[in-house]
Amino acid sequence: MKIREADLNGLLMIEPDVFHDERGYFLETWTMERYSDAGIRYDFVQDNLSFSKKGVLRGLHFQNPHAQGKLVSVLFGEVFDVAVDIRRSSPTFGQWRGEYLSSENKRQIYLPPGFAHGFVVISDIALLAYKCTEYYDRASEKTVRWNDPEKDELFL
Repeated sequence: MKIREADLNGLLMIEPDVFHDERGYFLETWTMERYSDAGIRYDFVQDNLSFSKKGVLRGLHFQNPHAQGKLVSVLFGEVFDVAVDIRRSSPTFGQWRGEYLSSENKRQIYLPPGFAHGFVVISDIALLAYKCTEYYDRASEKTVRWNDPEKDELFL
């Protein structure tokens, strides 16, 4: 497994080890000890799936309070995934990072609590799986349009 820190405080890009043979492949998408050694030391409490068609833009979404950390993987298709650091106390506050995640490259992205998250579907369809460090809380759910001039009002 290769893990690299992105240029945003706490954001991690993960390339799991993939074991191929004539039947297909095998990979571990989450192992507590290995991911904890890499710096992901939160307990995951909820798993989610998101299915979307080509061109669908989801996000940017986050919870405040009850911020969620997320470990995101694409099970089928390809997306351009975006993370925005919305923690006012962070040295990378207001900065964003985008990465292509796909079922082919099998990359994962870990967003610690305090990031807004979104993606746009590049392929005909995409199926994403993500683990969350906090339960979904409708009352805490927030979204911000990527070009909203009043977005600073919502940040943590």
